[in-house]
Amino acid sequence: MIKDFILPDIGEGVVECELVDWLVSEGDIVTEDQPIADVMTDKALVQIPAPHAGKITKLYYAKGDIAIVHQPLYAVEMDSDDTGHAQTPTAEVTPVVEAVTTAIVTESHSNIEDFLLPDIGEGIVECELVDWLVEEGDMVVEDQPIADVMTDKALVQIPAMKAGKIVKLHYRKGQLAKVHSPLFAIEVESEDAPMTEAAEQVVQQAASKSAPVTDEPVAQGKALASPAVRRMARSLDINIALVAGSGKNGRVYKEDIERHQQGLAIKPAVSPATTSSVATPTSTEVATISQSGADRVEPIKGVKAVMAKMMVESVSTIPHFTYCEEFDLTELVALREEMKQRHSSDEVKLTMMPFFMKAMSLAMTEFPILNSQVNADCTELTYKSRHNIGMAVDSKVGLLVPNVKDVQSKSILDIAADITRLTTAARSGRVSPADLKDGTISISNIGALGGTIATPIINKPEVAIVALGKLQVLPRFNAKGEVEARKIMQVSWSGDHRVIDGGTIARFCNLWKHYLEQPQEMLLAMR
Repeated sequence: MIKDFILPDIGEGVVECELVDWLVSEGDIVTEDQPIADVMTDKALVQIPAPHAGKITKLYYAKGDIAIVHQPLYAVEMDSDDTGHAQTPTAEVTPVVEAVTTAIVTESHSNIEDFLLPDIGEGIVECELVDWLVEEGDMVVEDQPIADVMTDKALVQIPAMKAGKIVKLHYRKGQLAKVHSPLFAIEVESEDAPMTEAAEQVVQQAASKSAPVTDEPVAQGKALASPAVRRMARSLDINIALVAGSGKNGRVYKEDIERHQQGLAIKPAVSPATTSSVATPTSTEVATISQSGADRVEPIKGVKAVMAKMMVESVSTIPHFTYCEEFDLTELVALREEMKQRHSSDEVKLTMMPFFMKAMSLAMTEFPILNSQVNADCTELTYKSRHNIGMAVDSKVGLLVPNVKDVQSKSILDIAADITRLTTAARSGRVSPADLKDGTISISNIGALGGTIATPIINKPEVAIVALGKLQVLPRFNAKGEVEARKIMQVSWSGDHRVIDGGTIARFCNLWKHYLEQPQEMLLAMR
């Protein structure tokens, strides 16, 4: 009679495992207790034995597949006398596995709880899992950072609400996590003495016994690693057996896979005579492409996807026009150099940007249409009372545009402090959603990267944006007709031609220029 062997419970809380290797083939005759398969749980490499003798007729999984507990693992043809217990086999596993199970059961007095991903922003229903800051099995304390997730607007760090041991990470890097769904599972600490170290030692012993050390590379799948790490290696077409593990007894973590992919963990053997000719990749992308010899495709997601959508919507719905002007900032540069000696600190970096923002706010008081917003069908224009001036920042997660709130009521030093805080947060990708909302006009400092002229795209629903070119020392004629070295910057405006005409933006720009070229006039205009 042919019966299915049902995969038994192989550890508390384990509901699936990776089929690492079949130790038999379809058609093989097996004896009772003969090893049938190696499976990898989150805690150990487990060997599944045959509870009865018979002939293997069907293997339900391929190597690398995820097998489900309480589902058929394989089918066996047995003599009629042996069918009594075939349907409900017990976990008669090897002594090593029994030790693992015992170590796990000793911790069963603790409660395992799922952490549900909370609401992290208005209208956000999902976010990208950017990075795990912990590993399965790690002990964490309350409020310890667990993961970085990316919403449509910012990088958000998720902390642990309770102390305990991380037993399951429900997502891989790059996956989309759903709000109100489990993000990770945590075993909450109890008053009982934890057996974490004992369990870890048994797991390591089990793995070391199942994979004897040799000089030859072990087969794919035999390295000590969790199923999540193995799946990551397969997705990158990396033989995990060749990855140098940084954990105990060579356990491989996701970071080890990443280092291996970048060529930092395992390097090709070269003779001393040829070492100097080996090129070192300058980036992960270059290394990946050069090693595989194939094009690399990656999805556009997170901030980049949001930016793409917004830019397409902006240029397809707003008729842009560009206006350029030249500013002589020699006097302003001198003033800033003098002031920064006394007023710069770790919290306040007195750059040129605070002066640009304050002068812009003063000019918008005379030309409020530059600080307005138009509705979707262009039937209403709202003049904003707050001057929330945004600045484009080239962050590690893409273009972010945080804004300094209420510039009209702040001093230059107050604005400088806000800019320092926002720039630091944005460059790390950790700017808060509140700092990205409610902007009224934007500045793009392309000059920081070396550009001079640009045609910036309006940050909808705003009606104007300006790009600042790099500051250059150029020859210019003074009032006496003499040539002088002056500090010159090109600025490029884009305006919404539905509500702003060329004359308006020219007059506004001239006033802004006046305040910046003659900073004493800006100081007199400040209230």
